[in-house]
Amino acid sequence: MDAMSNDDPRPTPGEDAPTSMDAPAAHQALRTAADAVLARLVGAPAGAARLREDQWRAIEALVADKRRALVVQRTGWGKSAVYFVATALLRERGAGPTVIVSPLLALMRNQVEAAARAGIHARTINSSNQEEWETVQHEVAAGEVDVLLVSPERLNNPDFRDQVLPKLAAATGLLVVDEAHCISDWGHDFRPDYRRLRTMLADLPPGVPVLATTATANARVTADVAEQLGTGGTTDALVLRGPLDRESLSLGVVRLPDAAHRMAWLAEHLDELPGSGIVYTLTVAAAEEVTAFLRQCGHRVASYTGRTENADRQQAEEDLLANRVKALVATSALGMGFDKPDLGFVVHLGSPASPIAYYQQVGRAGRGVEHAEVLLLPGKEDEAIWEYFASVAFPPEEQVRRTLDVLARTDGPISLPALEPLVELRRSRLETMLKVLDVDGAVRRVKGGWVTTGAPWLYDTERYAWVAKQRAAEQQAMRDYVTTTGCRMEFLRRQLDDEQAAPCGRCDTCATPRFGDSVSAGALDAARGELGRAGVEVEPRKMWPTGLPAIGVSLKGRIPVGEQAAPGRALGRLTDIGWGNRLRPLLAPHASDGPVPDDVAKAVVGVLADWAKGPGGWASGDPEAPPRPVGVVTMASRSRPRLVQSLGGRIAEVGRLPLLGSVEYAVEVARVPRSNSAQRLKALAGALTVPPALAAALEEAGGPVLLVDDLTETGWTLAVAARMLRRAGAPGVLPLVLAVQG
Repeated sequence: MDAMSNDDPRPTPGEDAPTSMDAPAAHQALRTAADAVLARLVGAPAGAARLREDQWRAIEALVADKRRALVVQRTGWGKSAVYFVATALLRERGAGPTVIVSPLLALMRNQVEAAARAGIHARTINSSNQEEWETVQHEVAAGEVDVLLVSPERLNNPDFRDQVLPKLAAATGLLVVDEAHCISDWGHDFRPDYRRLRTMLADLPPGVPVLATTATANARVTADVAEQLGTGGTTDALVLRGPLDRESLSLGVVRLPDAAHRMAWLAEHLDELPGSGIVYTLTVAAAEEVTAFLRQCGHRVASYTGRTENADRQQAEEDLLANRVKALVATSALGMGFDKPDLGFVVHLGSPASPIAYYQQVGRAGRGVEHAEVLLLPGKEDEAIWEYFASVAFPPEEQVRRTLDVLARTDGPISLPALEPLVELRRSRLETMLKVLDVDGAVRRVKGGWVTTGAPWLYDTERYAWVAKQRAAEQQAMRDYVTTTGCRMEFLRRQLDDEQAAPCGRCDTCATPRFGDSVSAGALDAARGELGRAGVEVEPRKMWPTGLPAIGVSLKGRIPVGEQAAPGRALGRLTDIGWGNRLRPLLAPHASDGPVPDDVAKAVVGVLADWAKGPGGWASGDPEAPPRPVGVVTMASRSRPRLVQSLGGRIAEVGRLPLLGSVEYAVEVARVPRSNSAQRLKALAGALTVPPALAAALEEAGGPVLLVDDLTETGWTLAVAARMLRRAGAPGVLPLVLAVQG
């Protein structure tokens, strides 16, 4: 049997005829050996499995001809079989270990298990197994490892780059770049660390084969990846690009009026979906909300996000693989590399910003089953989330130049935490920018931090503008996908420049839709109740950011307990699909200012009541509970003064508390930078004041106060105001805000 494919073995126009038809006897023997390794890999009897023709062509190019190959094939096609079979054959011929650069831990765990089935010993070096690195490196040096999987971030770790990587490059028998679209900033998931592969390629001895694989590359990305890997231009590279249809997938869109309808629909229809699967959400908050609701409805589900601990991620993966859960409710943290051939469905609660990213995520389903359901339930909040992620793109030239200037003035390397206070960039964005500059040769990561190289650097305005334009086009394509009356699979394939795209005959526009939009009243009421549940804890800041003295702010270390805010409460998160959907328009940057709406004020009062009666609350009866607040203080607001003042007034009225006054701005502040913590604190230092009338009122009140504001993004404004209020005489400060950003 053909264990991997029913593909037509005839070559497509423009391809060379399959080597298996006219190769020398040695190549025929190689083909027989390759099929034997495949049989072990898939657990088939000897002689019962046969490689696809393009799989064989790639393996032959790597093993017999020592060429470089770029394989762009659909998810489930069998790209991992290519590098595992090639590894086994190369190792039998005395080659060094295969090095696989792989982006996600889930992929690494799957690959180690798959390799073992073929008798291939695989090990990993990544952020989750630091205690094993030294052992793994000794095993590699001793020739005991056939496959070493490394995360792209390792490639620019100074110790790994300078000590391990050169030896690895000199000894490797095959370099594999998995999810190779990450190399290209034209693609949907660009990762600067992948660009470090150019260094490794340059250090490879002559004749070492290289394989790059991806399922999600359009023509532009394919060309860019080929160039970045050195597999384009004058080199004799093999590019294998196949059709991207997924015959097992039935695509559909269910359009529902709001988040409650979508949650209710999912709760009612989850058990109708085949097997077990993945429910994708756009944010961590949404994933946690959906998980909690589905569990309340009796479904066995688990959450999988960037905030999930590594051990919990592994457990969730194992539970899904063993069908102990109906679904993982996941963010894009599970976007690549999770291998479950019998995954029966993928549901998206919210549209990804790119049809290419969407194709990749839905490609997790239906790899080893005849039928899988793929459903998109778009939401009104999707575009606000797209806008947020777009806002963290590559910084403007002014900020880049400022960072380079700081590095140039610094004597020796400077760490990321020390550099952060000196520039107006959040740490994650700063780190990504530095990685790009590192690849471009303008900076270098060394032990102790970052240094400038002094090399000239050009801000590629045209390229960055084009990438932004491409992102906007991708977002429009997702809108078009939702509303198209044509074939949905054909639509996605055309987005990936698949020239063989044609109507699939299976999606909800080609055939009768399999799912309607009806939702029972009971399920809808339950969903509304869950989404209407108000209240999010606001953790107080307890440590000042590092590096403040370097920018003229004389604060460092732990915030004294007597100057800290207490844990506070917010009505909701802006990123959730419950109160977040209600609060986003109210708190949008250009929203008009006005009194707090009645429904919002009523919900905040409910949060306050639950807080008071909850564990440790002042009305809980706990003898160690703090005393009841004795007054309300509001934060001055430049953008929404009426909203904040009216909210404080409503809380004071309902709670029968005096409205003591406001923390005011002492000086005109042009803006508080929406960048990193240190820059925020620098702007706030000396900018706020407790007016004498408020200070007197605090003295007279003699108890803790509620500090009311509209939005907290980082918690620093609340921390500074709480410190001032406590220094002015308030024995406690309890923040109460409408929303938390994030």
